[in-house]
Amino acid sequence: MKTSIFFALIFVFSNFIAFSQTGTVPKVYKNIKIDKTGKFYYEEENQKFYEYDEKYLYSIKKLQGNPVGDATGILLDFKAKELTGKITYGFIDYANSKHPVPVWFKRSAYIKAGKTKIDIKKNLSGRYDMIHWEKNGYGVLSFRIFNKKNEILYDGIVSFKYENKKFIVTASIIDGPHVSKLTSNSVVIWFNTDKAIKANIEVESKKFSDTKATTHHEIEITGLQPNKTYEYTVNYDGLKQKYTFKTAPKTGSRKPFVFAYASDSRAGNGGGERDFNGANAYIAKKIMALASYNNAAFLQFTGDMINGYSSSIDRTELEYANWKRAIEPFSHHFPVIATVGNHEVIGKRFVSKEDNFKQFVTGFPFETESSAAVFANNFVNPENGPLSEDNSACDPDKSTIDFPPYSETVFYYTYDNVAVVVLNSNYLYTPTLTNDITAGGNLHGYIMDNQLKWLEETILKLEKDKNVDHIFVTQHTPAFPNGGHVGDDMWYYGNNKFRPIIAGKKVEKGIIERRDQYLDILINKSTKVVAILTGDEHNYNKVKISPDVNIYPKNYKYNKFKRNRTIWQINNGAAGAPYYAQDKSTPWTKAVSGFSTQNALVLFYVEGKKVKVKVLNPDTFETVDEYTLRK
Repeated sequence: MKTSIFFALIFVFSNFIAFSQTGTVPKVYKNIKIDKTGKFYYEEENQKFYEYDEKYLYSIKKLQGNPVGDATGILLDFKAKELTGKITYGFIDYANSKHPVPVWFKRSAYIKAGKTKIDIKKNLSGRYDMIHWEKNGYGVLSFRIFNKKNEILYDGIVSFKYENKKFIVTASIIDGPHVSKLTSNSVVIWFNTDKAIKANIEVESKKFSDTKATTHHEIEITGLQPNKTYEYTVNYDGLKQKYTFKTAPKTGSRKPFVFAYASDSRAGNGGGERDFNGANAYIAKKIMALASYNNAAFLQFTGDMINGYSSSIDRTELEYANWKRAIEPFSHHFPVIATVGNHEVIGKRFVSKEDNFKQFVTGFPFETESSAAVFANNFVNPENGPLSEDNSACDPDKSTIDFPPYSETVFYYTYDNVAVVVLNSNYLYTPTLTNDITAGGNLHGYIMDNQLKWLEETILKLEKDKNVDHIFVTQHTPAFPNGGHVGDDMWYYGNNKFRPIIAGKKVEKGIIERRDQYLDILINKSTKVVAILTGDEHNYNKVKISPDVNIYPKNYKYNKFKRNRTIWQINNGAAGAPYYAQDKSTPWTKAVSGFSTQNALVLFYVEGKKVKVKVLNPDTFETVDEYTLRK
């Protein structure tokens, strides 16, 4: 979650500090300027398009309600007089469920001018005291906020004690705990609290603690045994929660295991939790339950978790919080490794006086407002990826830091004999670049130079690792789109002219040439890469990329690289986003099979050298597809 390595470079490049403090426009962009009042604008033909100020009304802090206890319950003040609607509420029973979720009470409380009250004494005592707060003197309450349109905004959590005939609000875990960075002998448990406290985690009578009071807690548990289930207890402000995790097998032990893959859970149609203020919580929960039921060791989730495309960090972080709330009953126990897609973009919009949309570029200052930086502040992933695109061939000034960090959006991890390499195919993403190149930035789907170099180095490193048999490479955008994104991803209707524009200059390689360089690493420079795992297109399908499959447009004038073996692309963007039907215009259409617009979870069954796949619909449990990747 931290970008400490990247930001250590601040001490090397002193100009970076000046950039952060003065608000200078990054050198990767052109025609974006700052006026005398400090406002950013984009200029074209002497016309100024000013930055759009997205005044989002809510933040997680506001919607957590600033809870205060009294003699009968909890008062909530959302600090937003314009907020009217209602809340449903109920207790969370952490003692009687492996995957605790709120049990909603039959009545609602109404929000007037941003305020409401939950009367615990009147409504949640006696036969409705399912958590025994009257006996124990403490409990945890959840509340769901609906606006006046009956749209869900957020699920809040309030922990309380009942002492001297009064409800006292204590620190609450409002995000997590989540299991991350799992190895055969260690794990990181992380969570967020609404107040700064020192928390600790107890495992087999050993305590692992925060070093100081904080609201973000990342606690590493070490000294563990491989392939063993542990119970862990999170102790926080006088309360506790108990869960389990299972360590990975010893690397290379080649014990049978299952892992899961999905992508694209942004809000869907159909109402209710299918549109949980940015996320399809309904299908996300179903996917997690199905992964858990099938004993998945971990779940890789590659992008478009949320609606995104925002200029507001508050909005983006609230949508992230809603997605995490959907998965957390299960991510208490096993890792969900998430990374970015195009909908995670957060940036600056430039509009005309009539609010006509003109430019949308990745947010800056990059170290705090880029998509990667905001993502890294909301998730915990390995930090073994590249730093940035600084010092690459397109770097406009090698004496300063001019690009966003890759943070925790590019990395790799291993589990027994499997390695997963995670890429960011929406780095420095400028959504308007395909229509107007004058501001500059990167394309949707383009892997830039330093990331590509890191990919090759990582693949070659894993090729030499005798404990790794299978490599899966995942990025949000398909190399071979088949429905909904044939006009972009790594294809752009077969038009190689599309490429990043950095500091007003086109980079050397077009999108098809860059796709080929990427594929050459995975196919010709590796024997272990089994499949590319992608999303973006809201469907499930697989493509068998054999040496004889045509992957080029007609009259392609650039070099065509030869492939010496077969790999697969497995696309599963079917985690709840609105579906895309199949587009059969691509030259590889005959190599596509299993295409489905059903919601889907891909399960990989790894048994030594063998890999089998089963694809299930999490809503109906029916089998969507089933096949063998490696015998």
